[in-house]
Amino acid sequence: MSNIVVAGAAGRMGRQLLLAIQEREDLSLCGAFEHPQSTALGVDTGVLTGTGSSSVEIVADIADINASYSTIIDFTTPANTLNLLKYASEKNISLVIGTTGLSDKDKQVLNQAASRTAIVYASNYSVGVTLTLELLAQAAKVLGEKYDIEIIESHHKHKVDAPSGTALSMGESIAEAIGVDLKTNAVMSREGITGARKDNTIGFSTVRAGDIIGEHTALFCGQGERLEITHKATDRMTFARGAVRAAAWVAQQPPGLYNMKDVLAMS
Repeated sequence: MSNIVVAGAAGRMGRQLLLAIQEREDLSLCGAFEHPQSTALGVDTGVLTGTGSSSVEIVADIADINASYSTIIDFTTPANTLNLLKYASEKNISLVIGTTGLSDKDKQVLNQAASRTAIVYASNYSVGVTLTLELLAQAAKVLGEKYDIEIIESHHKHKVDAPSGTALSMGESIAEAIGVDLKTNAVMSREGITGARKDNTIGFSTVRAGDIIGEHTALFCGQGERLEITHKATDRMTFARGAVRAAAWVAQQPPGLYNMKDVLAMS
């Protein structure tokens, strides 16, 4: 039995994570925390999710959790994630991180922490998205040099970063497959007279509207045909179940930086 702590427990993903943990007999929720100004402080997590009393109340700081635990699941903000990386690496606690918007500097801290504790980091914990990244790499190896590539992603109006972490992961899979650097070959916006499209570029388009949970499409456009590879999420529990699966797995791993391909034994 692995004991789990959930960061950002009252958020959209946090509540789904609480429910996903309850579905598993090999995991136990032993702590949950939120930012100090949250109106959910002191609320029982079972009451929060509508599943009845759980005896686990939401606290304002991870240091306030007295129970013993092996893993923290974190879908919060880059600033909070950096704090957790320091805390977890010092305490030898494993981490499952789904926070998006990490900078290159943040990822350096992530790599340093992974030398001391086991961390799963993924932009998307859906099994379907993990498979999609593999399909994109295969398609890019066959089509990439002769086909124009565009990535279109759509999310709800409250998402604060763009392009999404998943869209960037898609771009990275494609870029690696065709042998280019995404940082220099990505086209994040177009406006005005942009000129003709340059070869080997990867375009990104972003939609933020309503309550869209997550839709991602990669277009491979050639002369006379177009291949589209699409993933659509209709329920956040898809991501939560994947993250919880990762939490059960990472608790048994040595220090290192892992991804969902490792969790699913696809590497």
